[in-house]
Amino acid sequence: MAFWTQLGLLLWKNFTYRRRQTFQLLIEVAWPLFIFFILISVRLSYPPYEQHECHFPNKAMPSAGTLPWIQGIICNANNPCFRYPTPGESPGIVGNFNASIVSRLFSDARRLLLYSQQDTSIKDVQKVLGKLRKLGNSSGLDLKLRDFLIDNETFSDFLHHNVSMPSSAVEELLDTGVNLQQV
Repeated sequence: MAFWTQLGLLLWKNFTYRRRQTFQLLIEVAWPLFIFFILISVRLSYPPYEQHECHFPNKAMPSAGTLPWIQGIICNANNPCFRYPTPGESPGIVGNFNASIVSRLFSDARRLLLYSQQDTSIKDVQKVLGKLRKLGNSSGLDLKLRDFLIDNETFSDFLHHNVSMPSSAVEELLDTGVNLQQV
């Protein structure tokens, strides 16, 4: 039998069956319409909640490097949603952590090592080398908290004004020794 002949016979059989079973035909047509009208009534009684678009911070793959990969795992553990695009969505940027302390340390060291011939801040290099020597030679007991702060850092002002610590207590805190083995 040809394909078109089989299709014509099947449609004719279906049509005669439906014509003889009118109640079943009405149920088959009315049931999906009933469910569809329930969906329409629910949608009209509860309007949709307006949710802003969600931008998730990118997570670097292990091939991007160990530091971006670890930062992506640790810093985005709760998977936050932001209203505006994150800096890591730009092409060519591996992570959202360009302002983190570790990233700044690596970028500063890279800048110092790569461009030290063109850079005029030899004093900064000498400061870094002096602090590294101090770290290497000491057992960590003669390091003060003040050694870890940059020159114009406002940590002491923050403690004095926001935490209401007296200036003497702030100075005493900054002169506290730091044991690197415990840290």
